[in-house]
Amino acid sequence: MTDDNNNTNAKTILWWGRFDKDYSRNRIIRQQMRQLGCRIMDFHPRISMLGDIEARLRGMARPDFVWVPCFRQRDINAASRWSRSRGVPLVFDPLISAWDKQVFERHKFTAESKAAARLLQQEKKQFHKADILIADTREHAGFFCDTFHIDSERIHVVPVGAEESLFTSEPIPASRTGPIEVLFYGSFISLQGPQVIIDAARLCTDSSIQWRLLGKGPLLESCKAAAQDLDNCSFEDWIDYLALPQRIHSADILLGIFGATDKPGRVIPNKVYQALACARPVITRCSTAYPDPITDGEQSGVFQVPTDNPQALADAVIRLADSREQIIEAGLNARNTYDIYFSNALIKEKLQSVLTATNTQAE
Repeated sequence: MTDDNNNTNAKTILWWGRFDKDYSRNRIIRQQMRQLGCRIMDFHPRISMLGDIEARLRGMARPDFVWVPCFRQRDINAASRWSRSRGVPLVFDPLISAWDKQVFERHKFTAESKAAARLLQQEKKQFHKADILIADTREHAGFFCDTFHIDSERIHVVPVGAEESLFTSEPIPASRTGPIEVLFYGSFISLQGPQVIIDAARLCTDSSIQWRLLGKGPLLESCKAAAQDLDNCSFEDWIDYLALPQRIHSADILLGIFGATDKPGRVIPNKVYQALACARPVITRCSTAYPDPITDGEQSGVFQVPTDNPQALADAVIRLADSREQIIEAGLNARNTYDIYFSNALIKEKLQSVLTATNTQAE
């Protein structure tokens, strides 16, 4: 167990599970918790399902509440047993549903299969063990309510945001010349819809617009094969996370996700938050996960296109690339959208509400 804050008067939060504290969601949440004066303790059990036994053997001190971070469904049962025995609230920030991912994204099970039904019931029980559930968007909050029958009052929406010390606002220089660069980066999975980007690049015959795809993943090779005859489309190897902001700053237009399943309509991906923070306009698929005012692309810097529609994507890129002045203005609006709806300051405000709710749960 580690302690990364020596403030002995602060509210103590026990981060529980075999999590990656350097994952961007976790880093941002932890940064803002510290800004609120919280004392963070880390507990990484050797075996997830036996974590409560290990915690008792270690004689861990009682925290103000337990926080199980994203993707750690496997740690919930043990964390719940230990937190109940100590009379402290349990908060879970799943970020995704394992059932949703395995059935509708990875297609490991069919929705009607017994295996899928078991996974759904298992995850429903896991989610119900949390006193407070964190969702990244309002659509995910609604999904948790409808799918796992969670009381909406127990769900707090905390956006993912971006690490603002890295992803800084750097408007496009008015002096920039050369081709308009359209950048996608990601892990080349179906949720992101990289094939749609290749098809859109094929429909975009303007040689002054260049499409760049950065990263690696399952669909990379098929995308390369589909684009091998395109002069306006190229691929780049994945780069270090710390170099990503500079790469974004060198581009003109950023691309989000274009997958056709339900999940992409519930999430706002990291790349969108990061691009907006860097003052770059984003083109992405339509989604009700965005706050209602983010509808007009020119005003918000977020241009939404119909799902799985290469022609719509190509048309949106061509319209936005009509002039650099238009791109620059859209980029400035993008950063404004970020500051209003997704900033670290807003995340801190949302986390303060969670802290207040845990006080109520503990009483």
